Amino acid sequence: MKIGTIDLGERPVFLAPMEDVTDIAFRLMCKRFGADMVYTEFVSSDALIRSVNKTQQKLTVADEERPVAIQIYGKDVASMAEAARICEAAGPDLLDINFGCPVKKVAGKGAGAGMLRNIPLMLEITREVVKAVSIPVTVKTRLGWDADNKIIVDLAEQLQDCGIAALSIHGRTRAQMYTGEADWTLIGEVKNNPRMHIPIIGNGDVTSAEICKQRFEQYGVDAVMIGRGSIGRPWIFREVKHYLSTGELLPDEAFSWYLDILKKQVLQSVERLDERRGILHIRRHLAATPLFKGIADFKQTRVAMLRAETVEELFNILDSIPGKFDI
Repeated sequence: MKIGTIDLGERPVFLAPMEDVTDIAFRLMCKRFGADMVYTEFVSSDALIRSVNKTQQKLTVADEERPVAIQIYGKDVASMAEAARICEAAGPDLLDINFGCPVKKVAGKGAGAGMLRNIPLMLEITREVVKAVSIPVTVKTRLGWDADNKIIVDLAEQLQDCGIAALSIHGRTRAQMYTGEADWTLIGEVKNNPRMHIPIIGNGDVTSAEICKQRFEQYGVDAVMIGRGSIGRPWIFREVKHYLSTGELLPDEAFSWYLDILKKQVLQSVERLDERRGILHIRRHLAATPLFKGIADFKQTRVAMLRAETVEELFNILDSIPGKFDI
């Protein structure tokens, strides 16, 4: 599979862009575990052209994580085109446009998935961003605004006509947010549309190696994107790539092996921010990890773990957890 001239191999698996999750440390970790492409947190075009420091920091990419995409969002044509040029100067391999974020502060203001209610503007932004840069431009979106407006099959053709190099589709509507099950049926319909010739990337509820393989085989997508299934579990890419290549599940490692990865994430987060903010940032991973699933009487330990305020306190709690788990 290729996006532009970027060769991603057969059945590639991507790390989805996620706000407050896919910082550079997490991207590099997922890359080391086998992610074929990684995406930055989404970048506000308005904040970027105003030179907001926190937003500019999101543009930092490392050679070790390539191929890497920077993702931008916004609702103004000129701002999005200018932001695209700024992003291109940061040196990503491709630029992704976010037309899928469902959260109120984004979609409610007409950006992200909010664009699904203004298709003419979505298409104009896409055309102008494609014109503004020389690197491949891709789009990530959803099935539609709600159950009565699942427009993705027709929309995919329109976006392709704007010149994008690939399309990622999350199998939910904006109204669903992250509830219910992702519906891949329409993703498969887009992929099997004979008028579509760009790669189609499927996203939504891929939480295991078996599910990933099934998505490739049943829906024929060119790539699979893993989002929430990687939070607190960056090793999922290692499991998936092994299963795709061998058809066999990767045997579990020792409990301490997984624990050391989470500890490394804590230390990287603290190094990047500071102790207080770093621990706050990493709590999402600690809360989401399946590593502690099935451990008896874990509730109090979990509460203490998520309340810890120093690295020493947190590591003491982690080291006290018995090495019995169900991943």
